[in-house]
Amino acid sequence: SGGVDSALVAAIAAEQLGERALAVTGVSPALAPHLREEARLQASWMGIRQQEIATAELNDPAYSSNPAERCYACKRELHGQLAALLAQLPHTAAQVLDGVNQDDLADHRPGIRAARERGVSSPLAELGIDKQAVRQLSRALGFPWWDKPAQPCLASRFPYGEPISAARLERVAAAEDWLRQRGFAELRVRSHGEAARIELPADQLTRLLSDLQDGALRAELVKAFQELGFSAVSLDLEGLVSGKLNRELPR
Repeated sequence: SGGVDSALVAAIAAEQLGERALAVTGVSPALAPHLREEARLQASWMGIRQQEIATAELNDPAYSSNPAERCYACKRELHGQLAALLAQLPHTAAQVLDGVNQDDLADHRPGIRAARERGVSSPLAELGIDKQAVRQLSRALGFPWWDKPAQPCLASRFPYGEPISAARLERVAAAEDWLRQRGFAELRVRSHGEAARIELPADQLTRLLSDLQDGALRAELVKAFQELGFSAVSLDLEGLVSGKLNRELPR
């Protein structure tokens, strides 16, 4: 996916297996365009072959209706595609690896179950390597993306039960890109119905609040989001909390 975790696994696979290693990126409207490009650049930097495959999770109501188990449907589609790809490879002992780390096992990640059902291996989690260790290892190995912010798929911007479509995913991607072009690297634009809610880390939140004192910038932001189809835009004063929408789930 181009994240720090999967990139570490891919780099070690490339080191150990050379041309036998293959990085595969699932592409759908839920993958932000800039992340697709970053994955390409990272694969090139590491010297690993990369293949993109189109996934069709949006065609599955178990995904598009956005239930609490949405990620299971997504990973079921991805790993079904990977299984078909695996069958075409000349290496009979080929194995699918993912970037799930130790911390992921404590979060709501139904997609992990779909991977396990397909026999996927998660070497980071199996070795007890958490996110902090992933970053430390990546920095020690000289990867320029070692501190890259976590950027889950765009479907995570929608409250559970709120339907997901390609158009709505693309709208969120465009809104986040608008902010990214203005220097906000780590962010989420949550979509609540037709309203947008911006989440930023504390330091960036303070910066945007200061910038918005300029009425012209505030008007520019509102106009840009309205042109994308949002009826209203707000700023979450709590700031960015990864997995915030999981609070809706029963404990």
